[in-house]
Amino acid sequence: MSQSSQHWIASAGQPLRGTLEIPGDKSISHRAVMFAALADGTSTIDGFLEGEDTRATAAIFERLGVRIETPTPSRRIVHGVGVDGLKPAGGPLDCGNAGTGMRLLAGLLAGQAFDSVLVGDASLSRRPMRRVTVPLAQMGAKIDTGEEGRPPLQIHGGQALHGIDYTLPVASAQVKSALLLAGLYAQGETSVTEPHPTRDYTERMLAAFGVDIEFSPGYARLRGGQRLRATDIAVPADFSSAAFFLVAASIVPGSELRLKAVGLNPRRTGLLHALRLMGADIAEENPSTHGGEPVADLVVRHAPLRGIEVPEALVPDMIDEFPALFIAAACADGPTVVRGAAELRVKESDRLAAMAGGLRTLGLRVDETPDGATIHPGQLHGGTIESLHDHRIAMSFGVAGQRSDGQVRINDVATVATSFPGFDQLARGCGFGLQG
Repeated sequence: MSQSSQHWIASAGQPLRGTLEIPGDKSISHRAVMFAALADGTSTIDGFLEGEDTRATAAIFERLGVRIETPTPSRRIVHGVGVDGLKPAGGPLDCGNAGTGMRLLAGLLAGQAFDSVLVGDASLSRRPMRRVTVPLAQMGAKIDTGEEGRPPLQIHGGQALHGIDYTLPVASAQVKSALLLAGLYAQGETSVTEPHPTRDYTERMLAAFGVDIEFSPGYARLRGGQRLRATDIAVPADFSSAAFFLVAASIVPGSELRLKAVGLNPRRTGLLHALRLMGADIAEENPSTHGGEPVADLVVRHAPLRGIEVPEALVPDMIDEFPALFIAAACADGPTVVRGAAELRVKESDRLAAMAGGLRTLGLRVDETPDGATIHPGQLHGGTIESLHDHRIAMSFGVAGQRSDGQVRINDVATVATSFPGFDQLARGCGFGLQG
């Protein structure tokens, strides 16, 4: 079965066993191709995620005049044009489903001499963009949006940007990154302060490309006018993609999986801490560093999980992994309480509503709140799940099917290819019951 199929049938399979190579980190892949394009010189990216989102970002930079070679899958050779070398595309730039791509590009393109238009698919076109366009306007950018601040984004070039000191009202690595990229083109210094620390991929990678940037948890500052120096990047395996296998092996009796060279950026691994609080058996082996990012093999074995109150301090560091956490909570002993996660309502779908509704369909009780939920565990039954074209919802219920007493049909799974091409083959190869 290919990921272009429209549905999966998930059901209890075998104990999960094997050593898995998870695809490259999506967030790092986006940034690697962007920064390599802006650098002086040629950069090689190994481990590039061959997903629809990241390919869309690479295609945009080719439209902007950057030559990008693909000698083998997951490798890109990017011939940088410098911060002042991009050319107008002559038409709309399609970000596909990539919220990361669109928000970061908004900041980067706000500083160009030419106009640009950013568009996306139906899901991305529903996502809020004012959180990035409003502070960019404070820097002098001129960006027109669709209704209610949604895409498309019409970015007017030739604006004189100036640095600002900005405090984010809601913690967001994407918004922070957009402002820092605009700051490269701004007069003076740009600083961003967050209410909670978020992932610092942009800061780490800008430093790797030679930018003088000051950053610490919850804060970043750089001065405009700097140039980037080409460098080679090794992209670690994506923790968000690994999350589905961490949960699956934890809840399926007899399982043991090794996930190779997974990125363990401390601002990304909230789920790892939450699962360990629940009693998960996850060990880190062979630690190393790839392109400034900590990585390690993760070895996960089945363990009985217990319900917890998820510490709110972990929420910003696991915002993309909550769908997987909901499945772990469904199979735990005792309820799990989530608070402070209102951000989930404005992802590819309203993930709180989607996960709560899906678990109810499979027979569980879930009490929703505006910023979270209480998941009451129990036996999962069969049923039909609407993924709402959300890749993480689809994969999460693929995991849920491994503990159900009936078949779980998951509709609209084609979007899984945006972040995890080959998920179904990898899952079946280690023991999942998953058919198309």
